[in-house]
Amino acid sequence: MIPKPIVPGVWEISLGFVNVFLLNTGRGLALIDTGVAGSAPAILEGVRALGKSPEEIRHVLVTHCHPDHAGSLAELKRLTGAAATMHSVDAELVRRGESIRPMTPAPGLVNALICRFMLPSVDPAIEAAEIEHEVEDGETLPMGLTAIHVPGHCAGQLAFLWPEQGGVLFAADAAANAFGLSLSPLYEDVKEGRRSLAKLADRSFEAACFGHGRVIGSGASARFRRRWPAVAGLKSAVERA
Repeated sequence: MIPKPIVPGVWEISLGFVNVFLLNTGRGLALIDTGVAGSAPAILEGVRALGKSPEEIRHVLVTHCHPDHAGSLAELKRLTGAAATMHSVDAELVRRGESIRPMTPAPGLVNALICRFMLPSVDPAIEAAEIEHEVEDGETLPMGLTAIHVPGHCAGQLAFLWPEQGGVLFAADAAANAFGLSLSPLYEDVKEGRRSLAKLADRSFEAACFGHGRVIGSGASARFRRRWPAVAGLKSAVERA
C-alpha cells in the first residue's frame, strides 16, 4: 500500500471505506485515526512504504470513538509505543472499550438506508486503550496542530487544523466528501453537527481531509463557507442545511 501525498509532510492511507492520515510534524510522525480493528498491518505497511519505521510514530490522534476510527488504537499503541490523544468525552469510552452512542440519519433517503442497514451490523465493542492526553477545543498540540471540538456526529469528536502549507483541516466525520461535500450520513445530533460545520467554515485552510471521501486539495475553506456559511450566518446555516 502506497500512501497518497496530500501536501508536503502529509499522506493519506486509504483503508477502503475509511481514511487515516500520517503527518511528519518535525517532532516525529503523527497518525490521525486508526481504522477498524485489524487495520494496523495495512497502516504500518504504508508507513514502511515511505521509508519510515513504525517506531517513528510518536502520536496517535483519534478524532472520535467510533469503531472505524478508534478500532485499531490499542494494537497500534502496542506496535509503535505512541501516545494517544482524544477529546475527554470520547476518551472515557475508549478506555472502557466502548465506541458507539445512539445515532440517527442525516436528512435524505440514502442516509436513512445507511442507518437502517449498516448500524445494526456494527459491533459497539473495541479493544480498550489508554488515552494519555485529553485535549479540549482550541488547544494547540506540541506537534503544532490545533484541536477543534466539532460535536454533532459524535459528542467528543475533534477536527485538527495544521497551519503548514496554507492550512490543512482534518475534518474527521464532521462532513463527508464521497459524493460531493456534504453532511455525514449519521449523527448523534444533526443540529449540533451543522453548528460545528459553520464553526469550521470560519477557519482558513487550503486543503481538507475526511474520514470518508476524497481530499479537497485547494480552496477548501471557501467551499466550506459556500456550503455552510460561517459564524456571521450561523443561525441561517443551521436552519437551512
